[in-house]
Amino acid sequence: MNEYPYWWDTLPSRTLGSENSELRTENSAPATSHQPPATGRVDVAIIGAGYTGLAAARLLAKSGASVAVLERERVGWGASSRNGGQLLTGLKLDPSTLIKKHGEARARQLFDVAKESIARLESLVAQETIDCELTRTGHLQAACKPSHFAAFRDEQALLARVFNHRVELVSRADQRSEVGTDGYHGLMIDEHSGAINPARYVHGLAAAAVRAGASIATGVAVTGVQRASNGWRVSTADGAISARNVFAATNGYTGGATPNLQRRFVPIGSYIIATEPLTPDRAAAILPKKRMAFDSKNFLHYFRVTPDRRLVFGGRAEFTSPDENTTRRAAAILQRAMTDLFPELAGTRIDYAWGGNVAFTRDQMPHAGVIDGVFYAGGYCGHGIAMATHLGEAIADRISGGSAVHPLFDDRFPAIPFYDGRPWFLPLVGAYYRLMDLIS
Repeated sequence: MNEYPYWWDTLPSRTLGSENSELRTENSAPATSHQPPATGRVDVAIIGAGYTGLAAARLLAKSGASVAVLERERVGWGASSRNGGQLLTGLKLDPSTLIKKHGEARARQLFDVAKESIARLESLVAQETIDCELTRTGHLQAACKPSHFAAFRDEQALLARVFNHRVELVSRADQRSEVGTDGYHGLMIDEHSGAINPARYVHGLAAAAVRAGASIATGVAVTGVQRASNGWRVSTADGAISARNVFAATNGYTGGATPNLQRRFVPIGSYIIATEPLTPDRAAAILPKKRMAFDSKNFLHYFRVTPDRRLVFGGRAEFTSPDENTTRRAAAILQRAMTDLFPELAGTRIDYAWGGNVAFTRDQMPHAGVIDGVFYAGGYCGHGIAMATHLGEAIADRISGGSAVHPLFDDRFPAIPFYDGRPWFLPLVGAYYRLMDLIS
């Protein structure tokens, strides 16, 4: 079993170097990027070469700014190549909770931003001709209990009335037209979501940023960010860069270089397995319409079938940071859950297992803006592919002098009390959500 993301092995060899294994063992960047000097001055220093940072770098470079992207590992090494490739409508908060917290007008505004972010990603992919297997497959949400399907009926009405967003319900009796299991109690279908190869997308985005004029330095860990007389001094193990502006785009991998931001983002491990390629008949039986799928639990599972017919099956099987031991434990947990749903997959080989961090916030909403003079964006709570791209571009526009007011800009984003970046409370959170899944 390969303990790294399946997506890494789908990248073209020219992106990785002579062997795909280089991506797993070395700080290799895509062939289209280059290593800038570790010293000098730029208009904008961006920390992190994931969706957020690269989308910003591309737009800033197109505007004529000098941009250096500094990445501790490799392009897209974090969540940008470790996610399930589900391009979903909406936000982490369900529509009714969004309304309760923000009121109908603002909830509608936030929901619309999430929908617009998908359209914007599609436009960018087309404009830059990024080969990332992007398709509008739609998604299905599966009810784990009869009461959850009853809640789907209320949500369907609310989505239509407040958000002008149409979804369809499929009863348990008819659900095999959408998913090959009797383990659920009906489905809610949203045709507006999509699928993407996350690693191909992030590497295509990096190539686009470089074409625009940005520099990407991989294997360069930022160790500190300090104010200077002419802007900022960004320190690395290899030297320092002077920058007029700094954008921290580190999300679930935010570290001690930006401690104030670290106190606002909570890294939570998410884990995924990928099977060996399935037969065409078996793959078609599991997801006949190739939709993205996830269930209605707090401790949810999500799954999809890849173009080469692997079942990718993920979830928060461990409320701990990913490492070799937790990844193997999580893989065993996920395999049991997968075969509970699809008994015909018992004995199917698991070819890949991996984990990575997603960043949660206290209010389970993304945030972007300026904290102590440093620009930031993150906290996507597992819904980050399109929103990270969108907020990266929104911050780039703001750095360039744009005056647009964005509903997710928050320069007063509060720190989490009694939290210093070490999520000591995650076992308690995990226990709470397990209890909620039992009693809901």
